[in-house]
Amino acid sequence: QLQLVESGGGLVQPGGSLRLSCAASGFTLDVYDIGWFRQAPGKEREGVSYITSRADSIYYRDSVKGRFTISRDNAGNTVYLQMNSLKPEDTAVYSCAARPRTRVGSWSVQGLYDYWGQGTQVTVSS
Repeated sequence: QLQLVESGGGLVQPGGSLRLSCAASGFTLDVYDIGWFRQAPGKEREGVSYITSRADSIYYRDSVKGRFTISRDNAGNTVYLQMNSLKPEDTAVYSCAARPRTRVGSWSVQGLYDYWGQGTQVTVSS
């Protein structure tokens, strides 16, 4: 069974940090580009960050640049999202998604991803 599983979410105070993990089972991530998305209550899901299969291209949405860092460990079949200086507006369910590395199109287009995780809740509040 092909599956992505996120972990690492939780409750954190403003200015705090969390590290999210996206682990794959049933397939190897090294031929997939990975995107992180988030959905806040009452809002549409949006792209947060993206890393190509070989980590030679990385993208972030403007609001997280300088605060979030995406990375991957292909040997460990896991992608990470390090989130620092968290703000209340970062509160959302964060999901990772995988698309084949040969697929073209904007990284933030959700329909271009084949596999999705169930999401992990991140709450930033004092």
